[in-house]
Amino acid sequence: MTVIKSTEEVAIMRQAGRVVAAVLQRLKDEIKPGIKTGRLESVAVSELQKRGAKASFKGYRGFPAHLCVSVNDEIVHGIPGERRLNEGDIVSLDFGAIVDGFHGDAAITVGVDGISSKAQELLAVTEAALMAGIKAASCGAHLGDVSAAIQDYVETKGLSVIREYSGHGVGRDLHEDPLVPNFGSRGRGPVLKEGMTLALEPMVTTGDWHTRVTENQWTVLTADGSLSAHFEHTIAISKGEPEILTVL
Repeated sequence: MTVIKSTEEVAIMRQAGRVVAAVLQRLKDEIKPGIKTGRLESVAVSELQKRGAKASFKGYRGFPAHLCVSVNDEIVHGIPGERRLNEGDIVSLDFGAIVDGFHGDAAITVGVDGISSKAQELLAVTEAALMAGIKAASCGAHLGDVSAAIQDYVETKGLSVIREYSGHGVGRDLHEDPLVPNFGSRGRGPVLKEGMTLALEPMVTTGDWHTRVTENQWTVLTADGSLSAHFEHTIAISKGEPEILTVL
């Protein structure tokens, strides 16, 4: 069942969202050729501790890190470690934080120095698709309106949305109802109500939408090896426009 948050609970989620946004900005500033993905994990841990927040991801269903770092054809759930980033790579950073028992969850994809025009377009389309989904998430709209807005924007640009992984409700639990697919039909699904908090997260690829999971049983890749980008915000449904919580 979808959980409706009180004004006070949304205020706490706003604090968690600011922590997430601050950490992601710090990580973005760290991105350069030669840096190890494990270094990004260390920075995320340090920044989290400075802000007195807890990690959403570390230990969640056994996930071994505080931060997801997914490179090039990796879609989500990349585990940071010894891999070094190279010029021209694109890297998706997915991070969550807990403040007073409530989660904030967001993701960005960043280019490492000079990326290709194809990669630049992928990043721009994915971020714009997220904003299209947020714009559609008005009080009284159907969840399918949000999903369709994301899908339509991406597909009109000649790219594909990943269908096997979705956005989700978020609050006291990292994943709550409802699931928020990145594809769908307008006028379908639950009606959005004031106090719902959702994590919208389009994952977009330059190729086919099918996926595979690596031997570590976490990292998800595009099945055809195509590039993938991931942008995410936690939002709160309000009587007016939806509020983005994962911003500074």
